[in-house]
Amino acid sequence: MSKQASIHYNGTSFDLPLIEGSEGECAVDIKKLRAATQLITLDPGFKNTGSCESSITFLDGEKGILRYRGYSIDELAEKANFLEVAYLLIFGELPTQEQHDAFLTDIKEESYIDEDLKKILESFPKSAHPMGVLSSLTSALTAFNPSSVDIDSNEQMYNAIVRIMAKLPILVSWVYRKRMGLPLKYGDYALGYVENIARMMFRKPNKEYVANPIVDDALTKLLILHADHEQNCSTSTVRIVGSSHAGLFASVAAGISALWGPLHGGANQAVVEMLEAIKQDGGDTKKYLDKAKDKTDPFRLMGFGHRVYKNFDPRARIIKKTADEVLGDLGVVDPVLDIAKSLEQEALNDSYFADRKLYPNVDFYSGIIYRAMGIPTEMFTVMFALGRLPGWIAQWREMRTCKEPIGRPRQIYVGHNERAFVSMDKR
Repeated sequence: MSKQASIHYNGTSFDLPLIEGSEGECAVDIKKLRAATQLITLDPGFKNTGSCESSITFLDGEKGILRYRGYSIDELAEKANFLEVAYLLIFGELPTQEQHDAFLTDIKEESYIDEDLKKILESFPKSAHPMGVLSSLTSALTAFNPSSVDIDSNEQMYNAIVRIMAKLPILVSWVYRKRMGLPLKYGDYALGYVENIARMMFRKPNKEYVANPIVDDALTKLLILHADHEQNCSTSTVRIVGSSHAGLFASVAAGISALWGPLHGGANQAVVEMLEAIKQDGGDTKKYLDKAKDKTDPFRLMGFGHRVYKNFDPRARIIKKTADEVLGDLGVVDPVLDIAKSLEQEALNDSYFADRKLYPNVDFYSGIIYRAMGIPTEMFTVMFALGRLPGWIAQWREMRTCKEPIGRPRQIYVGHNERAFVSMDKR
């Protein structure tokens, strides 16, 4: 006998089926609730509402677990390259060497941008926020790839995936280089996916680019750790935009816009801005820890704790080691980074933060690494978007291939009841 939940309303009992996931999660299936009872559910922010069934990412915030397609984030970050993880998320399984090499080759063949897109980039002022520029350029890609994707065609679906995997890193590098006043460059066909990203971004016009394996490894780990995170704000946006049968480029552009907010992808930028503010105020980290503890003080300690992870962020443990390696290798002398280290140590040894499990999260460490690499603060969220791309693609593909219906949330209306129109001379 299938499990059910019952709702009692207006003297009548209604049975609703329960759906159990592969990790034991349970959900009440309310698809027929309104038809049977005329009731809807109210859940601001959809904190308790499952919007879909998905086989991509499993997250347990209480236990600090994050898995892509069943593989732990720890193992993937340690043993896989970014393109392997991208393939896993999008297509469901880790690639063979042959599949990996073919995927990389196909991406390289599409690693160019129509030159007319440069004109759009040039039209933005240098002061424009990189996320706004990236979202606009990604949306503009639709104009240069006008044919719609037949989701029943594996070839068309694959080609669309390859194109955006190829072109978004170029756009990211161009946004960065425009910000830095550097000439726009393409990658090197002989290099791997992440190595090319680093080369396109960091190559100077007056000297030969020399790859730094530690930087490449750090960038790989950062991209992997951000590749997907279940049904967060930007991912849900990609799925709901895609549910209207909007194309992949348009859906990803919408995801980029959603990611921009400081409560989502902008958190790593907010961390460094907070550290800068502490530096400007004299660098007293203990003072700011005390402010964070004071409930009457509006100051918020950015980069500590997590909305989902109630114990610890599993990604933070991985990236902390990488942060130490990058700072050690690059030998960066930066008072802001010194403040970050001091803040981290003091918070970890403070019972107030330990008791509340307010540990440094992935945003704290990723911001530190990007700053050490010389990436401007406004570019941090752009790098986040680059990492999240495979997850967005995977979620969009799953939503379309499963033929999910168009997203259309309900509401509880709390406005005026019906009233008569009053002419302007009588108002």
